[in-house]
Amino acid sequence: MKKAIFPISFIIFLSFCTGVIFWSLNAPVLAEQKQAAGQQGYLGSSQCRPCHEKFYQLWAPSHHGLAMQPYTEVFARANLTPQLKPIVIGKVSYRAVVDEGDGFVVESDSGKQKKYPIQHVLGGKNVYYFLTKMDRGRLQVLPVAYDVNKKQWYDTAASGVRHFPDRTDDPIHWTDRLYTFNTSCYGCHVSQLVKNYDLETDSYDTHWQEPGINCEACHGPAEEHVRIFTEAADGEVPDDMHLITVMQNRGFTAHQVDSACSTCHTKGMPISNEFKPGESLFDHSDVVTLEHPDYYPDGRDLGENYTFTSWRMSACRKAEKMDCMYCHTSSGRFRFKDEPNAACTSCHENRKGKLQEHSRHTKGVTECIQCHMPMTRFGGMNRSDHSMRPPMPSATIRFQSPNACNLCHTDKDAQWADDLVRQWHEDDYQKPVLEIAALIDEARKGKWTNLAKMLAYLEDEKRDEIFANSLVRLLRNHHDPRIGKVLIKLLENDPSPLVRSSAVDGLEPYLSEAVVPVLAKATKDPSRLVRVRAVPTLAAVPEQMIPADLKTSVREANDEYVTAMGSRLDDAMAHYNLGNYYAAKNKSKQAIQCYETSIKLQKDLMMPYVNASLVYNRLGDNAAAASHLKQAIAIDPNNVAAHLNLALLYGEMGQHKEAVREYKTTFKLDSSSAVAAYNLGVLLAENDLSQAVRWAQKAAKLQPENTKYAYTLAFYLYRQDRTSEVIDMLEPFVSRKTDEVNIYMMLGDLYERGGDVGAAIRVYKAAVDNERLPQQVRSGFAAQLQRLMSQ
Repeated sequence: MKKAIFPISFIIFLSFCTGVIFWSLNAPVLAEQKQAAGQQGYLGSSQCRPCHEKFYQLWAPSHHGLAMQPYTEVFARANLTPQLKPIVIGKVSYRAVVDEGDGFVVESDSGKQKKYPIQHVLGGKNVYYFLTKMDRGRLQVLPVAYDVNKKQWYDTAASGVRHFPDRTDDPIHWTDRLYTFNTSCYGCHVSQLVKNYDLETDSYDTHWQEPGINCEACHGPAEEHVRIFTEAADGEVPDDMHLITVMQNRGFTAHQVDSACSTCHTKGMPISNEFKPGESLFDHSDVVTLEHPDYYPDGRDLGENYTFTSWRMSACRKAEKMDCMYCHTSSGRFRFKDEPNAACTSCHENRKGKLQEHSRHTKGVTECIQCHMPMTRFGGMNRSDHSMRPPMPSATIRFQSPNACNLCHTDKDAQWADDLVRQWHEDDYQKPVLEIAALIDEARKGKWTNLAKMLAYLEDEKRDEIFANSLVRLLRNHHDPRIGKVLIKLLENDPSPLVRSSAVDGLEPYLSEAVVPVLAKATKDPSRLVRVRAVPTLAAVPEQMIPADLKTSVREANDEYVTAMGSRLDDAMAHYNLGNYYAAKNKSKQAIQCYETSIKLQKDLMMPYVNASLVYNRLGDNAAAASHLKQAIAIDPNNVAAHLNLALLYGEMGQHKEAVREYKTTFKLDSSSAVAAYNLGVLLAENDLSQAVRWAQKAAKLQPENTKYAYTLAFYLYRQDRTSEVIDMLEPFVSRKTDEVNIYMMLGDLYERGGDVGAAIRVYKAAVDNERLPQQVRSGFAAQLQRLMSQ
């Protein structure tokens, strides 16, 4: 065994991008396959009308019944005002012509004009959006929309720009796929839709039973129901009505009722196209929570979030006594419009008749929801906060989120409101929300000083599901063994499928022989969402590591995952996620095919380029790998993963000058990138030892527990004859029983060279006693120890 070995090599860091695009979910639709609308026993609302005229008349003019309708001259006269001035988007102007006849939008660009016929109308509660037919069967949302309340035309895409506290989004172009009806918004505006998407030609042949959300969307196919009642004798009521009636008093839970509504009123990622009323939303979709910037850290809406997430935070929902149908009818109307406060006082009887006393307002406040469901506006749409929490002006001060007080008292600031609230209430009811919101905010910003508090919150049985789920997802940005232990507890014991699914996803960095069985067991979870989320985490685990009694469930979950990703063939992110799955399984050709399909569908989506480059590198095609990374950087010049992987690739290819440039760019973009700092030190060591020390010091400071970084820095310091610094830096690793062999070798060698044989013996003995080291290595140190002790 040599006295001192100082091998230095690059860390090949596979920086796979991760991420998911979320959008609102779809109303129940048939599986993506060629079939005519109207099959599968669906008849259309006209067949319900003969027996249910009263309900038909309530439904037909409702926002559900008119969620989508054909554009007609009659509609335009009744609902629209002329657009007098064109709306300019970039250098192009648009004007809707709706005065008479067939409506259309005129696009004027450099003296040239193009007309887009208006064929369908979406919405109507706050906004009317308009659809036109484009190439390959796409129905596209037109660039101008109509504000129902203000009776004004406005820029569709610009209204969707989110104004974060620290930045503002850029609007996407109206022709983007996210404004393609067939891709993004179809299922919440028509019923019994068959998308008929052809991946090879990227085209649609989309059909639906009828526009709007019809009776069968919530009650299921009516063919058998109509048949048995038609055949029944007068006065005879069959025992089985062959119809779904989703209400708590019909045997459904509050969550089942909420799920029926939430297929449209949720911001999430579908994992199925076959939702049926009565099933759990978590068997068909993931849900976006506060890890997403569309929410303020305290849970208030910033973007358009479709209600479900904030409703899950409500104490009313948590009591399991209320569901969507308590306050709303199946057609979407408010049940208590004549006496709105009765919706609250039916449970809160102690507040009945005491609104002025409770609100401390003698005028201005007439309804409970003014303070407990404050209304804000986004994308031209009004939305009420369904968390139903009391006003929290402290959150406005801390996080800039809106509060009910200042939505009315616009001439006052949040501090004024907070002072009053604190005078009125002896208990600091804002404190619990502020504390967890602060942890969410810190986790978003990558600040982990309060990690122990975050983990304690997750283990608290009284924790809020949405706050907990948000923390679990944000903890993916930090690595600490304590996190893995808590995630295992959540996966095994948490009652929420949402939290369990995020926990199993978050365990990927903590894979070990002990964790694999826990993950494998998750493939038997009663919730499909948990089973599907377990698959990518297990993808890289060799089959022989899976417990024998769980191999079948793991294989079945794998099939479920592939099916889930295939449920949205026109979704670039689905192909991207499937590419990651195949890459983890070392199925490189399938991975490349999925990544390239993702790129084909959405050329400006950066992540598939980065991950495809890694697989191309694995296949030995470094030219393709470099090309894809350069394309990723062209899309997002500030993307850290793209620059880092290009630097690593250049290093592997021997193009050190280019590698140095990319590592410096990476570190400039992300000063916490220890990998970039470490590899910069390695590259610069040959020609500039002082620079190598400087960068190695940065890496070691960023990751003080990383033994490779510590040893590399020690080696460079040793070359500068800074022996005492080397000893001071390496000694703590000996007491912590490091598994980095070179640390023992270097430290022992330095003590020997300095004549401190006793210290060298102590170091070698520590290595011999370290069970983390391989037996052959320990035997080598035993020989060194024997040599010194025999002198």
